[in-house]
Amino acid sequence: MPSAAKTFRPFPHDWHSADYVSGWIEHDVTRDPERRPLLRQMLSSAPFPPSAELRVLDIGAGYGVVTEEVLRMFPGARVTLQDYSQAMLDQARHRLAGYADRPSYVLCDLFDPSWQQQVGGPFDLATSAIVLHNLGRREKIFACYPAIRNLLLPGGYFLNYDRFTGGVEEHLTELRAAGFGHVECTWQQPPHAIIVAARTDG
Repeated sequence: MPSAAKTFRPFPHDWHSADYVSGWIEHDVTRDPERRPLLRQMLSSAPFPPSAELRVLDIGAGYGVVTEEVLRMFPGARVTLQDYSQAMLDQARHRLAGYADRPSYVLCDLFDPSWQQQVGGPFDLATSAIVLHNLGRREKIFACYPAIRNLLLPGGYFLNYDRFTGGVEEHLTELRAAGFGHVECTWQQPPHAIIVAARTDG
């Protein structure tokens, strides 16, 4: 009998199905050797000492890969994992069980304008990896940028590793328009890139 990894079909996505999510994760973890170093590179852009007791928001956290790297890099951090898939958050809760109460979980949808209030805050750091492009239209992605900026404390950072099919320049422009004072692309291998944005006011 073929294994789940061989028979799994990644499309169409069904993020609300526990069986689909389980199969997708089994398929997705094969990317770790390529992805984990990029996540660590992204997180190294945050100018905080390892001892910092950060409040972190992981946007579209999925099954907790980015949060896991955050908690390893910043042992005193507390992370709020946001996702709209309960099945994903259930997997994250299981994956991160060894971190006790450092992770917390919020089920909400980035298409819902109230998501900003639902996740709480403010935060020192917001992260996202291969998530925001899934919102589809550029207007939906760009609408998240001022919300993320407002969730950060002055001096806070937003780190985003994503697929930018139209290039990164318009995203850099929109982040500046959203009120981020320092914005740069620190790595890219099109269509993928890492963008770092800092809230420098105050």
